[in-house]
Amino acid sequence: MKRYRDLSGRSGVVAYQLSDDAVTVKFRDGDVYRYDYAVTGRLEVDEMKRLAEAGEGLATFISRVVKGRYAGKVRCLFRK
Repeated sequence: MKRYRDLSGRSGVVAYQLSDDAVTVKFRDGDVYRYDYAVTGRLEVDEMKRLAEAGEGLATFISRVVKGRYAGKVRCLFRK
């Protein structure tokens, strides 16, 4: 996963991984969620990809727009 730049210094997102049709996001509490075109929606996932690369606004977008529309929660064996 790529470390999220967090330009605001207050984000709940710490890392992300992009793929053709999805974005996987790791949050500060260690939870990892996958958002994809099929469940979350193409427009929303593409905007999440843009925000992830920009390093700003991703957590806010997820909480305000995407909410619980994730494709799956990834089980993490190691939490930080």
